[in-house]
Amino acid sequence: MADNLTLKESVLVYLDRSGGLKKLADDCKHLNDIQPSAAIYRFCISINPSDVIEVDPFLGHCVLHDPLRATHLFQSVNVFLNFTHLPPFPEYAMDLCGFPRVCGPMRPFSIEGLVIAMTRVTKYTQGARFLCSDDECPCSTGFHHIRVHAPGATESATVRNNFSCLICSSQLREDVKFRVLGDKQLVELIHFNALDVLKGQQQSPARYQSVTLFLRDELCNSMRIGRLYRVLGIPAHVHQWPGITWSVEANNVQPWEPKYCHKVSARFLELLNDKASSPWRFSAIVVHSFGLDVAPPGLYNSLKLGLLLSLVQTKTDANDAFHSLDLLVVTTDTVIVDRLMAYSLNLACRGVRHQASGEMFASLSRDEHGAGTANIHAGSALLATGGICMLGDLGFYRKDKLDHIQSVLESRTISVFIPGKKYGEDADQQLSLPVQCSFWALTDSSQCSARLDSAVLGTAEMGPIPVQLTEPFGLVTECRDRVGAQALPAQTVHTLQQAVQLGKCQYPSCREFSTEDYQELVAHARGLEVELSPAAEKLIHGYYMASRRARTQSQGFKMSVASIKLLISLAEAHCRLCLRTQVLEEDAVIAVLLCENSVTLKHGASALIIPPDAVFPCDVGDVDGLHRRDKALDELHQNILRFIYTYAPGADAYITEE
Repeated sequence: MADNLTLKESVLVYLDRSGGLKKLADDCKHLNDIQPSAAIYRFCISINPSDVIEVDPFLGHCVLHDPLRATHLFQSVNVFLNFTHLPPFPEYAMDLCGFPRVCGPMRPFSIEGLVIAMTRVTKYTQGARFLCSDDECPCSTGFHHIRVHAPGATESATVRNNFSCLICSSQLREDVKFRVLGDKQLVELIHFNALDVLKGQQQSPARYQSVTLFLRDELCNSMRIGRLYRVLGIPAHVHQWPGITWSVEANNVQPWEPKYCHKVSARFLELLNDKASSPWRFSAIVVHSFGLDVAPPGLYNSLKLGLLLSLVQTKTDANDAFHSLDLLVVTTDTVIVDRLMAYSLNLACRGVRHQASGEMFASLSRDEHGAGTANIHAGSALLATGGICMLGDLGFYRKDKLDHIQSVLESRTISVFIPGKKYGEDADQQLSLPVQCSFWALTDSSQCSARLDSAVLGTAEMGPIPVQLTEPFGLVTECRDRVGAQALPAQTVHTLQQAVQLGKCQYPSCREFSTEDYQELVAHARGLEVELSPAAEKLIHGYYMASRRARTQSQGFKMSVASIKLLISLAEAHCRLCLRTQVLEEDAVIAVLLCENSVTLKHGASALIIPPDAVFPCDVGDVDGLHRRDKALDELHQNILRFIYTYAPGADAYITEE
């Protein structure tokens, strides 16, 4: 191994080439004209191990395998080596599903996972100055005994009262006015696959365990609960008498997303080309053939469409803005609807099935690593960040839980109250955390509620939940099957056939696509960037203006601005489901029909009279059915235009004014 002098020369060469020397000089400029007030000054030096290896292989080896020694080589003060990258080899990657919590090399690793809990930011000692208690000793003055924090060290390793002088062995005392404090935060990271357990599917023998990260100084607040990250860190054993805990000192934090293949299957591409003559037929067949593992084709098509639209629309765009599409289903057949939702949840990029007895948003506990502060644990909604949180039957929730759900749906944030006295702080604290997921829920309309007998025509029985809870849900749909009394026998036959003919095609006349086909379709559609065409925009805003005025005159109900966002979201979702990049007027027609049905279920019918199953007015199991559906949608399109011209003439001229 090269001697320290040679390695320090290589350090100087690397810093000169990488610009580190100039940055170090700039960082020191503001320290020249101030009175010394600290025992140490902290400098952050970014290094790329691959570049270091090119300068000096021995120095590169030291950086990657003995980072503490490498830190001393770069400077004899408090230096933080910030790894920008690690070599792309398996030896530098740590899988949270199989990492060994044993004595191993204290060197950098790359770790990928999901944040499930984190503490508030607290203080720790970066460094302290100690003086010898013997006034005759030269160490009684000056900066001879300086202690700085090292990765994996506890607070007592930096500051305590039993240190001895290296010259005379007298007791050292701290010069408190020179103590330097920094920020620290603890984060719990778990393997991304742990979310598969939260989808409510059959349990596997796999068990997942989280690992604790220590974020310090500039890394604090760089992670958020429910998000995925790649962390470059150094494992450490933290001695906390009488035990030892295994943790990781974070060195660099980067947002991370697993890579998926978004290729659409050949069967869907063939169908897309075959039905290119109509802007509605591809999505109709996709919906008709969806969920055949749960229900026969044609049953609850409006619900299936709503689920698919929510799946493709729930995403974060290039500007880091989150788009959601919440869905509430009113039904008397809660079992089948619940199964369809659970089946669809597996197609989401991230899905969490919430249990009514569990924590939905966030919970608190005391930190177990000595920070003495509150540890905030993610509930189902935060774990579903960027995906779907399935609430199930709202009839199983207490009133206070329903009120909380309504509040979160309206504000898209949750408030976490941290009592200061309980968690070692002088004052209480209120934290706000963003909720970025779509919610799916259902309500049993067969259960009586407090709706008056003189309910407005068209409104639906919402079951045991309060009517005001339906308002924050973007899309409300009622599962009423057009075959009426034949629905139950059809479902019964389907279930029996599934049991005795597992894996066989039950519907020769229906195109059958695998679950993997739908996963690829949803993933690809979610990633499409779509643009609203002028015709679609005019129809959406015209309908909004007309409906706002018509309903205000007849019902005293004023449609909110959120309705426009819902309409645009539905139109974009249908465009994505059809694998297009421009939202057509036909997409806007589907959005208007779904929105009008949703508002009608909550507030009653308006002057725009449409059938309950307007989007699927007939069976679409054959070509003739698809043709009849196209004609029916064309007719409804004309009805929408007449409604706009009647109640909002020239709507495009005063959209901006409204």
